[in-house]
Amino acid sequence: MTTLLLARHGLTALTGPVLAGRTPGVHLNDAGRAQAEALARRIAGVRLDAVVSSPLERCQETARPVAAGRGMEVLTDERFVECGYGDWTGRPLAELAKEPLWQVVQAHPSAATFPAGESLAAMQQRAVAAVRDWNERVGERGVYLACSHGDVIKAIVADALGLHLDQFQRITADPGALTVIRYSPLRPFVCRLNDMGELRLPEDSGEKDGGENITGSDAAVGGGPGTT
Repeated sequence: MTTLLLARHGLTALTGPVLAGRTPGVHLNDAGRAQAEALARRIAGVRLDAVVSSPLERCQETARPVAAGRGMEVLTDERFVECGYGDWTGRPLAELAKEPLWQVVQAHPSAATFPAGESLAAMQQRAVAAVRDWNERVGERGVYLACSHGDVIKAIVADALGLHLDQFQRITADPGALTVIRYSPLRPFVCRLNDMGELRLPEDSGEKDGGENITGSDAAVGGGPGTT
């Protein structure tokens, strides 16, 4: 299986009160830099074939400690960039919550297009296409990290879970958190979601990938012994 480690960038001064979007020059704050260093430590025992990132500074700065500790470079993929929020960019969330479109984003995100910006459906389409391309690039036994943004990660997870985009607001992606998806020929397996702990993959520890999982694509009947 191809394994994707999805990391959300660490905290910035704007994370929470303001919709930073694609605003340039938004860097990690002290807490965010600590989260980036912690992320590198948490996955230090995991073999990586690539470290990929959104072009925005906060993602690049989160991915950099992971790559630096391995003598790797951060590869930039524009398709992992934040959703194009258009005229919403840079506005306080408390203010945006009063906009009629806010309720569409909450209840029917597949129908939401941001003014002078991108639709959430288009965002999901290009992010999932990026994942498919990188899965092919690293191969069926490949492991790679992609550092991206909250809504982008939620959209990728929704696709992996077979959820309609209208359900993606049920998924959480916190700053500095890690989500692990393993892609088999038959289906994806979401192994960890919004996780802040240390990660160990079976192939890195010498463990077997679950005796019941005979083909690598089948779900283990009864749940199996675990894969992470």
